[in-house]
Order: sequence, then C-alpha cells, then structure tokens
Amino acid sequence: NLVTVNAETVCFRSGHVYQALAAAEKPLSVVEIAKAASISNEEVYLGIGWLLKEGKIKAEENLLTLA
Repeated sequence: NLVTVNAETVCFRSGHVYQALAAAEKPLSVVEIAKAASISNEEVYLGIGWLLKEGKIKAEENLLTLA
C-alpha cells in the first residue's frame, strides 16, 4: 500500500500513534502500535517522527512511550 505523505496525513497518524500509546499505558513497539491503531508500520513511523519532534513521546530500548 502506498502511503500519502503530507502534513495532514502525518498529523492524523501522529494522533493514532499517541492514542495507541495512551491507551496501552506501557511502552509499545512499532508493530504493536500499528496493530493497536489499525495503521501500517510505515504510517506509525510517520507519526513517530512528528511526536518525537514535538517531545510528546520517547524511545526506550526500541519501544515507544509517552514523554
């Protein structure tokens, strides 16, 4: 599947990633986030980039959690 990359898509995917992490209340891998948010791994990476830049998530041992 082709992922459309634009500000709107990245913003929406970051919301999906954030909500998945908030609901899990524990660190998750990219694959776990994709499954929880019903989006592709590629879309998770788009969201991660946005959220990392904003300081809203952090990475710990290949897992992501809310900052």
